[in-house]
Amino acid sequence: MCLLFAAQLLLPTVTTHAQVSATQSTSPSASSVGAAPSPSEAPESYQPPPAIAAKAIAYSNAQHHLYFFDFAYGLLILIVILECRVAPRYRDWAERATPRRFLQAVLYAPMLLLTIDIVSLPPSIWAHCLDREFQQSIEGWGPWLLDWVKGEALGMLLAIFLVWILYAVLRRSPKRWWLYFWLASLPILIFLLFIGPFVVDPLFFEFKPLAQKQTALAGQIEQLVHHGGLDIPQNRIYEMSASAKLQSVNAYVTGIGASKRVVVWDTTIARMTPPEVLFVVGHEMGHYVLHHIPKGIAFAAAVLLVFSFLGDRGLRTLLAWRGGRWSIRAPGDWASLPVLLLLVSIFGFLFTPIDNSVSRYFEHQADQFGLEVIHGIVPDAPAVAARSFEILGEVDLEEPHPSWIDKIWFEDHPSIDERIRFARSYDPWSKGEAPAFVK
Repeated sequence: MCLLFAAQLLLPTVTTHAQVSATQSTSPSASSVGAAPSPSEAPESYQPPPAIAAKAIAYSNAQHHLYFFDFAYGLLILIVILECRVAPRYRDWAERATPRRFLQAVLYAPMLLLTIDIVSLPPSIWAHCLDREFQQSIEGWGPWLLDWVKGEALGMLLAIFLVWILYAVLRRSPKRWWLYFWLASLPILIFLLFIGPFVVDPLFFEFKPLAQKQTALAGQIEQLVHHGGLDIPQNRIYEMSASAKLQSVNAYVTGIGASKRVVVWDTTIARMTPPEVLFVVGHEMGHYVLHHIPKGIAFAAAVLLVFSFLGDRGLRTLLAWRGGRWSIRAPGDWASLPVLLLLVSIFGFLFTPIDNSVSRYFEHQADQFGLEVIHGIVPDAPAVAARSFEILGEVDLEEPHPSWIDKIWFEDHPSIDERIRFARSYDPWSKGEAPAFVK
């Protein structure tokens, strides 16, 4: 659960999200890149039909309630585990079973974290119920549970090594463990980012080179790549078979170095016209060429360093206050792990507005790049981009006009209305100005 928050910080996947309603019809495929939306189809602002707007508000409210419930419920679980001394019992059992520290980590970490994750299932089940209720997912409970088990297995393998390293450093350097653990974790987590597209992603979805089934579209994307002056070979542009589980349309950039790739979901190709798909891919190319993944890693590394430092101070304070009651012998005791998880949960919650703000900045840059890279390839690029955003907003059930507090806590992308208005107004060419990214 919370232990993997650090890994999530260092494994950013830049995405363009859009959930598709099961009742929405498939967009007709355009025969060429030149098929732009008509003026009546291209919005100037985001004004979804009343029924979709009402559904979007209901869905957003339900998600907001779930968000705060999940946070509070997670804290409650960790407090109960500490007060009931669950971790010391697991620690004692692991230490009796073997004197070797690594084997103790192999026994202790999965026991504790699996206990936490099983008890934490209700919010996950609630989230999937919402996705099914609002036609965002078509995945049955059997496949959903199988995916959960796969995720747990991967998480436990990662947790064993991170917990082992964490407590080895804690025992060897009680005062500076937070710095040394931070240094040790970075190469490990960057390696995980590298192997994710090869090892992790295929466990949940099928991936094929886009050119295998969509030769014409792959050629158009290749043209787009050259227009942007980028080096993304066709063998790094993949189609993901999302339709078996999801109604969503999506595209994203993942990996690092030789594993970096652009992924387009098959639902996106089925539900958007080629010009709209090209804009979505252009947006993702923006993440690629603007180095948002390495920038995200650097940002996450800085955040993790701060969290590690604050975790050290918080751990010492809580153990001085409550360590005896919780039967935790010292900071380097295996049983202190729930305290660290509690602190990371609180830090992550408080950090959410900053994280969202950085994400919105990256996404706005990618929108701008997408508009620039399709200029001259797709006729009436602003209209195409605006229509793409309208589709994304309606299928994702985005609130038409989220409040400022919603933006701070829940929005990691600019609002759909802001994105449409920007797409319709961004035109440096007519002003004789040079575009920012694609010269």
